[in-house]
Amino acid sequence: TDSEKKFCGEEDGSGERGLLHTWRGYSYSTTPERVLLSRPVLQAAVGARHGVLLVEGGQVYSFGELPWKQNQTSSVATEPVLEAVLSEQRVVFVAAGSVHSGVVTEDGGMHMWGENTHGQCGLSGLSVIPNPTPVGVLDSEAMPPQTVKILEVACGDQHTLALSAKHEVWAWGSGCQLGLNTSTFPVWKPQKVEHLAGRHVLQVACGATHSLALVRCLPPPQEPRNPPQDKCGQCHQMLYTMTDKEDHVIISDGHHCPVGVELDSNETTSAFEGSPDQSSREACVEASETSTPEPDSCRATGGKSSPYPDEQAVKAYLKRLSDHALAEHTTKTPSTLHSAQVSLVQHSVTPMGSALNNLVVSCASAVGERVVSTYEALSLRKVIGYWVSVFSSFYTECLHYLYLMFLALLLGRNRNSNLAMMHLTRFFMLQVPGERVEERLRQEEPMQGKKSSSLGDIREEEAELSRRLSLPGLLFQVSPRLLRRTSRHRARAIPLTPGGIPEADAHLPSLQTEVWSWGRGQEGQLGHGDLLPRTQPVCVKSLNGKEVLRVAAGAHHSLALTAQSQVFSWGCNTSGQLGHMESPTTLPHLTKLSDGIRVWDIGAGQQHTLLLADGDCIQPILYYSGQQVKEVMEQTEEEEQTGEYTQQPVLLPFCMNLGYVSSVGAGGQTCAALTDRNVMGFIASLHELAAAERKFYCKLSNINSLLLQPLLKLGMTVCVWLLQNLIGRLGRLSQLTGQNSASLTSFLRRSRDIRGLVILDDAHLFLDTHSEYCSAVGDLLVMGGFQALVKPCHDVFGKGAEVVQKLSECSEEGLPLADVLAHLFYLPIKHLHEYGRLLLKLATCYEVSSVDYQKLQDACSKYESMALHLKRRRKEAEYTLHFWKSFPGKMTDSLRKPSRRLICESSNKALTLQNAGRFSVNWFILFNDALVHAQFSTHHVFPLATLWVEPISEENTGIYGLKVTSPEESFTLLASCPAEKAKWLRSINQAVEQALSGLGHDGILPSTGVAQRADPPISRTASYTFYKDSRLKEAMYEGRWVSGKPNGRGVVKWPDERMYTGTFKNGLEDGFGDYVVPNKNLNICDHYQGQWKDGKMHGFGTFRYASGEIYEGSFQDNMRHGHGMLRSGKLNSTSPSVFIGQWQYDKKSGYGVFDDITRGEKYMGMWLDDQRQGNAVVVTQFGLYYEGAFSNNKMMGNGVLLSEDDTTFEGEFSEDWTLNGKGVLTMPNKDYIEGSFSGVWGTGLKMSGSYYKPSLYDSDKEKAHALKLGRLAVHSEEKWKAVFLECWNRLGCDSPGQGQTTTAWDNIAVALTANRRQQRDSPELLSRSHHKTLESLEFIPQHVGPVTLEVYHTIRRYLVKACDTPLHPLGRLVETLVSVYRMTYVGVGANRRLLPQAVNEIKSYLNRIFQLVRFLFPDLPEEGGSLADPPKEKGGSDPAGKQLESPKPGCVVSSSALLLPVLLPRLYPPLFTLYALEKEKEDDVYWECVLRLNKQPDLALLAFLGVQQKFWPVTVTVHGEKQQVLSSTKDSCFASAVETLQQISTTFTPSDKLQVIQLTFEEITQEVLALLKQDFLWSMDDLFPVFLFVVLRARIRNLGSEVSLIEDLMDPCVQHGEHGIMFTTLKACYYQIQHEKIT
Repeated sequence: TDSEKKFCGEEDGSGERGLLHTWRGYSYSTTPERVLLSRPVLQAAVGARHGVLLVEGGQVYSFGELPWKQNQTSSVATEPVLEAVLSEQRVVFVAAGSVHSGVVTEDGGMHMWGENTHGQCGLSGLSVIPNPTPVGVLDSEAMPPQTVKILEVACGDQHTLALSAKHEVWAWGSGCQLGLNTSTFPVWKPQKVEHLAGRHVLQVACGATHSLALVRCLPPPQEPRNPPQDKCGQCHQMLYTMTDKEDHVIISDGHHCPVGVELDSNETTSAFEGSPDQSSREACVEASETSTPEPDSCRATGGKSSPYPDEQAVKAYLKRLSDHALAEHTTKTPSTLHSAQVSLVQHSVTPMGSALNNLVVSCASAVGERVVSTYEALSLRKVIGYWVSVFSSFYTECLHYLYLMFLALLLGRNRNSNLAMMHLTRFFMLQVPGERVEERLRQEEPMQGKKSSSLGDIREEEAELSRRLSLPGLLFQVSPRLLRRTSRHRARAIPLTPGGIPEADAHLPSLQTEVWSWGRGQEGQLGHGDLLPRTQPVCVKSLNGKEVLRVAAGAHHSLALTAQSQVFSWGCNTSGQLGHMESPTTLPHLTKLSDGIRVWDIGAGQQHTLLLADGDCIQPILYYSGQQVKEVMEQTEEEEQTGEYTQQPVLLPFCMNLGYVSSVGAGGQTCAALTDRNVMGFIASLHELAAAERKFYCKLSNINSLLLQPLLKLGMTVCVWLLQNLIGRLGRLSQLTGQNSASLTSFLRRSRDIRGLVILDDAHLFLDTHSEYCSAVGDLLVMGGFQALVKPCHDVFGKGAEVVQKLSECSEEGLPLADVLAHLFYLPIKHLHEYGRLLLKLATCYEVSSVDYQKLQDACSKYESMALHLKRRRKEAEYTLHFWKSFPGKMTDSLRKPSRRLICESSNKALTLQNAGRFSVNWFILFNDALVHAQFSTHHVFPLATLWVEPISEENTGIYGLKVTSPEESFTLLASCPAEKAKWLRSINQAVEQALSGLGHDGILPSTGVAQRADPPISRTASYTFYKDSRLKEAMYEGRWVSGKPNGRGVVKWPDERMYTGTFKNGLEDGFGDYVVPNKNLNICDHYQGQWKDGKMHGFGTFRYASGEIYEGSFQDNMRHGHGMLRSGKLNSTSPSVFIGQWQYDKKSGYGVFDDITRGEKYMGMWLDDQRQGNAVVVTQFGLYYEGAFSNNKMMGNGVLLSEDDTTFEGEFSEDWTLNGKGVLTMPNKDYIEGSFSGVWGTGLKMSGSYYKPSLYDSDKEKAHALKLGRLAVHSEEKWKAVFLECWNRLGCDSPGQGQTTTAWDNIAVALTANRRQQRDSPELLSRSHHKTLESLEFIPQHVGPVTLEVYHTIRRYLVKACDTPLHPLGRLVETLVSVYRMTYVGVGANRRLLPQAVNEIKSYLNRIFQLVRFLFPDLPEEGGSLADPPKEKGGSDPAGKQLESPKPGCVVSSSALLLPVLLPRLYPPLFTLYALEKEKEDDVYWECVLRLNKQPDLALLAFLGVQQKFWPVTVTVHGEKQQVLSSTKDSCFASAVETLQQISTTFTPSDKLQVIQLTFEEITQEVLALLKQDFLWSMDDLFPVFLFVVLRARIRNLGSEVSLIEDLMDPCVQHGEHGIMFTTLKACYYQIQHEKIT
C-alpha cells in the first residue's frame, strides 16, 4: 500500500516484510529456513507434505511434495513453484489439506487441485487434478439457482469445507465429517451443511477426520413471542398432522425443516467409550438416536433451590411467564429420528425402555418437599403450552388438569401428588422422542440470560437445564439424575456484558461465539466428552462463554484461541500436542503456559501445536508442543511413534532472530511463520499497540474473575446497585477492549493500513465508554463505596488482601485498602494515556504532511485530553468524598447522591446572605447540579437548571453582591471581596451551563472544542417541581424559562393528573394551550384546547366535557363568555341538543338559538342566566309556530301561536304551549273566537267567548285581524350582537365603531402573520389556494382622498379575499355568521313563517358588516352615497360582469352590492328553502299551467299568447342549420333567450339574477331585429307577450321563489332603473301564467 512505500524504500521493501520461515520440531539445533520469494508472502497454508503460499499481487506458489504434478521430473519441489493457471486471478485466500489444496479469488470464486479420489476437490470423475480448476458452488434452493460467493476454504484428509459470503458452510468429499444428511460418499458437488443454516459462521477448520466451525451466538429474541403457528416458518408446510384411530389420536410432527441440533456434552452412553474403532457412519447415526443423559455435571446439595421463599411468589412468577407461550416451531431434528407421536390411551402401558429415560421431564421429584427452579417451571409451562395449542378443546381441558397437577407438584404442597401423578399418567400416556421438543424449546427460550458473557460464565447451568425437555412417559420412574438436579443450588451470576456495542458492530469482531464440531471422534477431537462420532454439527458446550476467536484443527486434535489470549485444546495427546497432561482429553482444557504469556495465533499440525504469543518484550515469541522431529530424514514409522515429545509448550529459542512474527501455521510435521522486519519502528509500534490491548483485556478479565465475582458471591449489602452499575460499565468497557484486541490481532495478521483501525475510526465509542465507566467509579467513590468494600475484601481475600494489591499494580507501600481499590478501578485512565502514547508513536512513522499522520495525531490528542479530563473528574470525586467526611451527618444522608460533585462551599464565611439575622448560620454549597443553602438544622436545594445569577453593580452600594433568582424565590448573596464574588459568579455560571448542556457531572469534554460561554442563557429549557406557589404547588413544569419564570412552550403536570401543554408568558399560561382535567367519577377527562391569557382560559377555545358535552366558542377568565356553541348529549349518539348564542359568565345570556333535537323544537330568542327570558320564536317539527314572550324558562305572557293549517291563537300563555287568559282563536277560513281560553294546545281547550263569522262586507274588521308576524320576535339588529362585538374586539375596538383604524389594520396584520407562521409549522392545515389568499391579503388597499370607482373595486376584491379565509377577522365573522344562520334556519327551522325574519337577518348582517368595512376604509361613502368621479366607460371597469345597470351606473355605494356577493352564496341553501316553502302553493299552480301550455307547438303558443305576427320567427337555426318554422315546430323559437333565462336558477345574488333577465331581453331584441331588419323601440304591449312566451318555454320550477328573493333583496337604488322595469315584467309574467287558465 502507499503508506508502506513511504517507509520501506520501494526497491528493497520486499525484503522487509512477508518473510516466510519453515522448520520442524523444537530442538535447540533447529534453524528455520527462509523460503525465498521475490514478493512478500501474505498467507501460508501447510498441508501434510506440501504447502501453498499467497504472495502480494494475488499470485500462488506451491512447495514440498507435489505428486499430482505430472510434468515435473521430481515430485518434490525444492523451490516454490508458481501456479501459473492462477496468474490472471486475484487470489485472496489459500488452504492446504493432506493431499489437496484450494484457493479463493477476490470475486468469491474457488479453485481446487490435488488428490480427488474421495471427491475432496469437488470435481466428479477425476482421481487427480494436477492444476487449479474452478469449482462452482450452486445454491439450488434459490429460485433461480444462484452461484454462492466463497470467503474462505478449509481442507482436511478426504473432505473440504467452504465458508460462503452469507456465512453458511458448504461441504464435499467423504466421511461423516461433512455434516450432511447423506450416507452415500463421495459427495462430488458442494452441499450446504443444513444444520448450521440460519447461523452466522465466522471460521471453519478441517482435521483429518473431523471438522470445526466458529459460530456467532444467536442474538436474544427482540420482538414479543407470537403464539404457536401451525406452518413451518421456512418452507410453509404443515408442522403437524393429526390421525384419528379408534381409541386414540396420533399427532405427528414429522415435518423436517433442518436447523442445528445441540447435543449435551455428557449425553452419551458409556457403552461407546470402550469402542473407539467403531468409527463407521452407522455409529454416527446410532449415537444421535440413542444417546441417553448421564448425570455428569450435576451436584446434589439438598435444600430449596428456588430463589423464591414462598409459593405465592412462584405462582405470581408463573403467571408472568405464561405470556411467553411457545414461539414459532422452526426447529426440527433430522429425519433420522422417528416422527413424534402422542397417543392417548385409557389403560396403563408398558414402560418404553431406554428411549423413555431421556424424556424425563425437569419437574420436581415428588419425594420430599421442594420447589423446582423457576427456569424449569418456565420450560415446563412451555411444553404444556405447546401441546395445548395443538390439541382440540377436549384434550385442552385434560391437559389443563395435568398442568394444574404439575403446578401442585412444583409448589411442593401436595403430599399425595405422586399418587395423583400415577393416576394421571395412566390416563395420559404422552410419548415424544425428547430430541424434538427439547430442540424447539432450546430455540425458543428467551436468550436474554444466555448471552455468552465475557466476564462471567452464566450459560452453562441454564443451558444444562434446558436439556431434554418433554412430557414424561411414566412419571413415577424418577431418575436419580433428576433428583440431583432439582435439589442443586444455583449461584447468582450477574451478566456483566451488555449486548454487543451497536455502533461499531460492523467494525468489531463478536466475542459471543460458540464452537461446533462434527465428524469422527475416536480420539476425543470433537470435545463432547466422549469418543462417539457425530454426523451433524454439535455445539461444544464447555466452550460457551469462553469468547473463542479462532479455531484450528490438527490431524486428530483441536485448538481454540480465546479473547483472553488462552488456548483450549482437546483430542489426541499421544505426543503432548495438547500442551497439557489433563484428562479426559475428550473435553477442552487450557494449555499450560506460564503467567503473562498471552497467545494470539495458533497452528496445528499432524502431531504438534504452534503458538504465537506476547512475552515480556514487544517482540512476539513462539511456543511449540508435540512431537520432536529428528533431522534424519529416513525415520521409520515406529521410531516416529516413540520419539521424544513435550509435556507442555516449550519456547523456541530462535524466535527472537526472526523479527516480528505476524502469523503462524502448521501442517504435517512442518511449522511456518510469517515475519516482518521493524522498519522505522512502525511494525514494532503496531505490535506494541496490539499487545497492550491484549494485556489490558486480560487485566480487566482478571479484575472481574478474581475480584468482583468473589465479592458478589458474598452478597454485598452496601452500595450494591452502585457496584452493579460499576460492574455493568466495566463489562461494557471490557467487552469493547476485548473486541478491539481481537480486531488488532487480526489486523496484524492481515492488512497494515492504519485506516482500518477501529480505535481511530470509532474513537468516540472508546471515549464515551471510558467516560461512562469513570462516572460509575466516581459515583461509587463519592458514596464511600470503596471504604465499604474493605471488609468484604478482607473476608474473601484474607487480611493482607494480596490479590487486590497485586491486581492494582500500586507502587506505593502501606496505602489503605480503600485507596488501593480506588487506584485499581481507575487503571483504565492510565490505559487511555497508553492509547495516546502508542498512536503518537505510530504517527512518527509518517510524513507530517500526510493524511494518516494527521489522523493519528488527532486521535492521539483526543485520547490524551480525555485522560486528563477523567483525571480531573477523579480529583473532583475525591474532593467531594473528603467534603462528605467533614459535613454534619444529618444532612449528608439527604444530600449525598452518587452523581453529585462538590464545586465550592462557603465554610470560610466568604459568602453570606444579605439581611440575615445576627446569629443565623448560612452555609452555601455549590454542587454540579444544585446550589444548597444550609442553615442550622434545615437546608434548601436550588436545582441549577432553574437558577439565574447576576452581579449587583458595586458603584453606589459598595457591597459585593450576587442576585440569585429561582422560580419561587430570589435572594442576594454578599461576598467578602471582589475575588470571592468573581469566583462564585464564575463557578455558579459554569455549573449552570454544564447542567443545562446535559453533561451532568461528566463536564464538557476538552476534546470537543466547545468554547464555554461566560454566562448561561437567560432563556433556557428546564424542568422544575414547584413547592409553594399556591396554584402550581407540587406541579412539575417542563419547558422554556426566562429569568425564573416559565415563558414560551412548556408542559405542567399536577399530582392530581391535570396537565397543561402550551405557551406561557411571565410564569402564566398565555397563548394557545391544551388543558386536560381527569374526572374521577366518569373516568374520562375534561379537555380544553384554545386560547389563554394570564393563566386563565381567555379567547376562542373548544372544551370537551367528560359528560360528553362540547363547547366551542369564547372564554373569559376560565368561563364561557361571548359567542359560543354547546352541543350536549351522550357520546356516540347524535347530540340531543345544540345551543348557539351568547354567553355571559358561564351562563346563556342574550340572543341564542336552542335546538332540542329530542323534542323536535327550536327556540330562537333571548336568554338570561341559562333561562329563556324575553321575546322569542319557537318552531316545532310538526309545523307549530309560536312567537311571544318567555319568562322563567316558560311561554308566559302575550304570544301568537300558529299551526300548520293556519289556525291561529293570539293571546296570553302561562306555560309552554298552554293557553291561559284572554285571546283570539282564528280558524283557517277566517272565523274567529274571542274570549278567555285555558288548556294545552293540541288537547281539548276550555273556552268562554264569542264566535264571529266575518261576512264579505266586513272588510274593515278583517283588516284589523290581519296578522303581522314578527312583531313579538327578536329584532334582527338584536341578534348575534356577540359575534359582531368579537369581530370589533379583534380589530382592537371595545365597542362598534370606537377605536383607531390604524390599530385595526395592525391587529389584522398580526393575526395573519401569526397564522402564516403556524401554517409554516404545519403546512398540511391549509390548501395551496388558501396559502395564496393569505399572501395577497398582506397588501392593504391604500388610497388617498375620495374613493373612486377603481379604488372601490380594489376594496371589493380585498373584501372577497378577506371573507374567504377564517384567519382574517372579517373571514372569521362571515364564517361564524354562516354557521349561526344555518343553525337557525336548517332542520326544524325550515319553517315558511320564518322567511321574513330570515330575510331581515341577512339585511341586518349587511348593515353591520358594512359598518365594519367603513371603519376599515373611512373614506368609503355611506349607504346610498356616490363615488367621487363617474367611470370613463359604462360598466367596463368591472371584470366580473356584476356591475349594476342603474341611472348613474356604478356610482352609488350600497352594502348589498358590495357584500351580498360574498354573503349570499354561503347562505343561499337555507334561505331559498324558506322561499320555496312560502311560495309552494303559488308555484304549484304556476307549474301546472306551464306544463299545460308547453304542450302546444311554437306557432300555436305564440298565437295563443297574442304575439304580433311580425315578431314570429320564420326560420330558426337548429344544430347550425337554418330550418323553416312549421306549424309543428316546437321549442325552437327564441331558443337562445330561453336558454339564457334558464340560468337564473344558477345564480345567487339579486344583481346576478337581474343581469340574467337583462341578457334575456337583449337576446329577444337581437332575434326580432334580425327579423325586421330595421331599428325599432319596444313598447310594453309588444314586448310582454314575447317575454311571456320565453318564460313559459324556460320552464323554471321555482320561479315564484326566485321572484320573491329578488324583490326582497334587490338593491334599493336599482328599483326604478332599467333593471327594475325588466324585473317588474318578469313578475307580471309569473302572475299572468298563474291566472292564464281564467283567460
